[in-house]
Amino acid sequence: MSRVFLTRPLPARVIAAAEAAFDVEVRKSTLPMKPGEMRAALALYDGVIPTLGDIFDAEVFEDGAHRCKILANFGVGYNHIDVVAARACNVTVTNTPGAVTDATADIAMTLMLMSARRAGEGERLVRSGMWEGWHPTQMLGLHLGGKTVGIIGMGRIGQAIARRCHHGFGMDVIYYNRSEKQMDFPALRMDEIAALAGRADVIVVCVPGGPGTHHLIDAGVFAAMQPHAHLINISRGDVVEEAALISALQTGQIAGAGLDVYEHEPKVPDALVALESAVLLPHLGTAALEVREAMGMLAVENLKAFFAGDAPPNAVN
Repeated sequence: MSRVFLTRPLPARVIAAAEAAFDVEVRKSTLPMKPGEMRAALALYDGVIPTLGDIFDAEVFEDGAHRCKILANFGVGYNHIDVVAARACNVTVTNTPGAVTDATADIAMTLMLMSARRAGEGERLVRSGMWEGWHPTQMLGLHLGGKTVGIIGMGRIGQAIARRCHHGFGMDVIYYNRSEKQMDFPALRMDEIAALAGRADVIVVCVPGGPGTHHLIDAGVFAAMQPHAHLINISRGDVVEEAALISALQTGQIAGAGLDVYEHEPKVPDALVALESAVLLPHLGTAALEVREAMGMLAVENLKAFFAGDAPPNAVN
């Protein structure tokens, strides 16, 4: 029976499914693995289910003597795994697309509404005991109905967000993507991010992480945005140049931001925490039991297919 290592505690249903098929060991810590732990996992197990924060970079793979032949990533994003280095060591990498789409899109909508309508700021006001009651000009925010949303990255999640914006809020949809997308609702593709930034009332960042998208949203993008516009990031933290975002919020260059991810997660700059115009969530994109179960079951199915000699359904290398 193949030995499989789970790098974090997963939902009980997922662990049970894994134990029914493999000899399983579950790491008790909820923190990311250290390099030595990752090297040991590659040496001692036939398969590993890693997740966000477990940085399987080239140095972890460098000795090349690995018992492990598959990293069945728990999550759709896999920029924490050096896929090229894994391939060179004959280690297959898989992920869990599909299971996270709707949940992540819902968090994007949550952030859009919270940022545009100043919900976080309002909740803090009530909790502080300083609220003096309703009045006609209190905490006026941005009404989303009929506005323009700009989606950067029109994959599964981007399309799910755009569909919610169009059908739910009557928003016009513009998007930036490497290729044209055919969708069941009207959407205009923009040739440049700056052009999108100049037209959108809300920008939602949905691109994968990795070197190709590092600081894709930088000071130039913020300069192109309208002063009443909001930025929402549910992709990876380092897609947005955090220092430039803080500056844009501090100077009023943009009206607000809603973030579920951070450039140096879990560290969040004090300057960002201090901004009332920033809505900050602790990476809740897929944080629903049924979603995490679905992610885990996909990871287990990838392992089962691989060890049965079949192509894993969600291989990325």
